[in-house]
Amino acid sequence: MREIVLDTETTGLDPKDGHRIVEIGCLELIDRVPTGRRFHELINPERMMDEGAFKVHGISDEMLADKPVFAAVVDRFLEFIGDDPLVIHNAAFDMKFLNWELKQAGRPPLAMTRAVDTLAIARKKFPGSPASLDALCKRFNVDTSSRNLHGALIDSRLLADVYFHLTSATQAGLSLETDAVRDSSGGVQRLPRAPRDHQVPEAEAAAHRAFLESAVTDPIWSR
Repeated sequence: MREIVLDTETTGLDPKDGHRIVEIGCLELIDRVPTGRRFHELINPERMMDEGAFKVHGISDEMLADKPVFAAVVDRFLEFIGDDPLVIHNAAFDMKFLNWELKQAGRPPLAMTRAVDTLAIARKKFPGSPASLDALCKRFNVDTSSRNLHGALIDSRLLADVYFHLTSATQAGLSLETDAVRDSSGGVQRLPRAPRDHQVPEAEAAAHRAFLESAVTDPIWSR
């Protein structure tokens, strides 16, 4: 199963106010495991960066001055994501910006049904608990030491780890592979368990027979 982990950085909070995407980072997953394939672009938004946004991601106007505009990278972006599900934290935010940019570039919008929102998954799985990407990294012991500021590509890498934990059947201190070993290719081989004795003690069997004789008249299993 192919999925794309995706994150964006922007000049502000809402494209309706003229804000634009300045960075897109995507990672390819096959069966929830990163393949190493990625898409990453810094994008010239053709406008100035808001100070608040700069404090979040550290991308300055000078860094973007010689970068391509969205229309120049849109075809490669669409080719990379294909028709596969998009794993996004707070999907409504990123999809809103992506679809605004796609509209300006004369491309059809991305369907919201494609988005796998890890924020919604986390809120459902851990109701009442913090569900930011930072909070989930802390919960799952995902290493964030290489990240000083937000960035689309590094946040996608962190989100890929978080997504694996959110959708995994394993939890801290619990393993579903206690009776399994991995072969040389990394596959799981189940080891057969030794037969176990499930005989009912005679005292319990006698008590059960006595109960049936007193409670059931002419049982069909005795005919």
